Order: sequence, then C-alpha cells, then structure tokens
Amino acid sequence: MDHNDLIAAAFSFFNLLRLLSYLPQIVAVARDENGAAAISISCWMIWIGANGTTALYAGLTVGDPALTLVSAFNGACCAIVVLLALQKRVSGPARTGRPLSGSLVRT
Repeated sequence: MDHNDLIAAAFSFFNLLRLLSYLPQIVAVARDENGAAAISISCWMIWIGANGTTALYAGLTVGDPALTLVSAFNGACCAIVVLLALQKRVSGPARTGRPLSGSLVRT
C-alpha cells in the first residue's frame, strides 16, 4: 500500500463519517423549537457552494463519478439543513409567541 492508497483510504473514511454526520444534524434542526438559532445559514451556504462546485469539478473536469456523487450528496444534505433552519425561523417561537426554551421569563 503506497501513500496514494493511504490518502484514498483516509479520504473515503472521513467522507463516510461526514455523510453519516448529516443525519443527527438534520434531526436536531427538525426537532429544534427555538427557530434553529444556533445554525449559521451563511456557513451552511458556503458548504453548499463548496460541495456543489466540487461535484461540478469532479464531474466535468476530472471525470470522477464517485467524487461527483459524494460531493453532490454532501451539497444536498447541507441544503436540507439550510431549508429546515429557514423553515424553523419562519415558524419559530418569535413568530408563534411561544417563549424560548430555557427562557428566564416566568409564565
């Protein structure tokens, strides 16, 4: 096994972890009752752009279908997080009149 094989194995391992890590984040945002305030929309938008352009580069320039698919999936998962967070912000506690969880306001 040479250094290129080790790099490919590490890349595959960490991308598998990254793909698996989206599910808990998506579930956490979906369950959030505070308007997903902890989610940085701008950060996740940058990740959408980075993954989307990687998918385009891999597909159109390098011709690597596996990298294209993985990058496109990463971008789609980031988009799900952004869309859920935006939906939560539109329908969050500030919009419904509910107090924030853990609020110091006594009711």
